[in-house]
Amino acid sequence: MERLEKKRIKGHTYYYYSKWGRVNGKSRRLWQKYLGKLDDILHAVEARGPRPHCAEVFRFGLAATLWQEAQRANLISHVDQHCQKREQGMSTGEYLALATLNRAIDPQSKSAMFDWFANTTLRRHFPHASKAALASQRFWDHMARLDSTLTLAIWKDLISDVIRREVMDLSSVCYDGTNFYTFMDTFNGRCHLAKRGKNKQGRANLRQVSYALFCQADTQVPLYYEVYEGNRHDTQQFPVMIEHFQHFLTETFGATAHVPQLTLIFDKGNNSKANFGLIDTLELHYVGSIKLSEVKDLAEISNQNGNWTTCQTLGLEKTKCFRVTQDIYGKARTVIVTYNANLFQTQYLTLQNDIAKAISELNQLSEKLQDRAQGLIKGGKCPTVDSITKQCKTILSRPYMKSIIMYTVHKGSHDIPQLDYDIDHEIINQLCDTYLGKNIIITDRSQWDDDQIILAYRSQFHIENVFKNMKDRDIGSWWPLYHWTDQKIHVHSFYCTVAVLLRALAHRRVKEAGINISMKRLLAELDDIKEVVILYPRKRGAKTTPQHTVLSKTSELQQSLLSILHVKPEEMVPLG
Repeated sequence: MERLEKKRIKGHTYYYYSKWGRVNGKSRRLWQKYLGKLDDILHAVEARGPRPHCAEVFRFGLAATLWQEAQRANLISHVDQHCQKREQGMSTGEYLALATLNRAIDPQSKSAMFDWFANTTLRRHFPHASKAALASQRFWDHMARLDSTLTLAIWKDLISDVIRREVMDLSSVCYDGTNFYTFMDTFNGRCHLAKRGKNKQGRANLRQVSYALFCQADTQVPLYYEVYEGNRHDTQQFPVMIEHFQHFLTETFGATAHVPQLTLIFDKGNNSKANFGLIDTLELHYVGSIKLSEVKDLAEISNQNGNWTTCQTLGLEKTKCFRVTQDIYGKARTVIVTYNANLFQTQYLTLQNDIAKAISELNQLSEKLQDRAQGLIKGGKCPTVDSITKQCKTILSRPYMKSIIMYTVHKGSHDIPQLDYDIDHEIINQLCDTYLGKNIIITDRSQWDDDQIILAYRSQFHIENVFKNMKDRDIGSWWPLYHWTDQKIHVHSFYCTVAVLLRALAHRRVKEAGINISMKRLLAELDDIKEVVILYPRKRGAKTTPQHTVLSKTSELQQSLLSILHVKPEEMVPLG
């Protein structure tokens, strides 16, 4: 029998729902549930419930996705197999996994690691990660156990496991290199990797670290990487990386990896006769490009010539090409000459901007010389013909400017040099009909059709996007770099590359499901999905605070992403 019971306690009336039955022949209360006061019952009937005390918000979508990828890749176990756990606390694998996830989600310095970690749902998976455990010193106590040899061994285990599990096609691989500037002190002698060199972000005044990468041609999945001295030229590093990558494949896959079947895709910055000689010796298949200035006979063929054939493949609608065989770097090679309307438009606008800027600077220089000749400018050292000529060469340093803009420097009155210049419009028309819009692709894959070769070469945009994302100040996995020894930079480059891997695997699944979305958009959409923990006032006599957990409102795209990535709200271990 069930009853609604009323109890008077300290002048207040409370209601209970109870069930009664006979026990040993006597009527006894079997159980009861507290319902509260009349107002509480009214609120419950009206589905209002008790008023929440507060709510806490945690980052869920991106954290859960990348943690899932880290679990699939067995990241922690791969690290711990090479670096056994210390006597107490978190393992080296757990520290490195957290550093990797931080780089992939929201890069922070190690001193800010716990503040970031405490606001994510990763707290469920690292219950021993206290503020003291995640202090910068504790982190580097564990990372000091890793050197470049050990991180390479861990990477081999990790990536070979990923390649087998994901059944990745390694028939085409892209290679490229970049560099990252640092704010390292000039006189810091503890670091030999950071050197001054030609910086790709225009910061040649700073010491930099160079980074070379091989990645799968169809995705952004990294396969092999190295960091090296910032002053080493791409053409010098290229043969080193080729040999290291071949050795890596042989070690990782043994006799099952027939390396010559791999097609290497790279850009013209790695070209040299010696490098192509190495490729020929190793019998590597390749798709690359060559500077127009090295094959002027092909570059000067009119864009209106009848040899051109329009490409038919999707994505190449505005491209036309023709094929020839030509001796390049000491051997007959297949050459595909391409013309792309979009590339022409971009290069033409760039050319016009360069001309306008050069004319403006030459005009300013000419006016200053005229003012000095007229006595309007009297101070300072008087320029010479040689100094003005040198300034003109600097102004006209951009491509094609020296041939488009003709100038003469001669002595005027009072031996003050004067400048005359003019634009050769015939040269501009000739460039538009020949050089602009062209690319010269070189390959040994003569059995491939033209469209296939062009698409293979253009797949370099994947590795270019990897570098672009690594340097992005919003989502960049490399920044910030607050290290000043070679060992720490090697560890930093390792977990940054693993972060790129976890992102790329998630992006690959989404693309394969038919959602064409950029990496930056994917990360933003997932990171926008939050877990909200609603906390209620603790009831009298209760040991825990009542709470309810829900996800933030998601868009249709976000729901699709969670479904594709198989990310679901987990067993709600209290976070609030």
